[in-house]
Amino acid sequence: MVERLREAMNARDAGRMASLFAQDYRSDQPLHPGRRFTGSAQVLENWSSVFAGVPDFSCELIASCVDEGTEWGEWSWEGHHADGSSFAMRGVTVFVVRDDLIAEGRLYMEPVQPDAEDIAEAVRELYRPPEE
Repeated sequence: MVERLREAMNARDAGRMASLFAQDYRSDQPLHPGRRFTGSAQVLENWSSVFAGVPDFSCELIASCVDEGTEWGEWSWEGHHADGSSFAMRGVTVFVVRDDLIAEGRLYMEPVQPDAEDIAEAVRELYRPPEE
């Protein structure tokens, strides 16, 4: 299924993408709980906006794994926004497939931050160890 999804994404075909999802598809983004939604109609709306906003969108499926009805994919999404600025996201998706359609999904996709802090700064910010 993730290969079919990759093909639809690279074709920038929101309708084809939405056709891979069950009508009652449940989407969850655990890092962003407010982004939870239900339904393939919302998939169509979301990805129509993605392809309008990033007209040269392309993706690479870096790795994938299938375990019975669950498919994991590690992704790299790239392109340019309509204003010419760079777009890049990377992360993992976990999909439950039923009746040859994606029924549930958990997305762990995040924007790439090329100028983000180094690891020492990130550890200090995230974990706030006591000063020595």
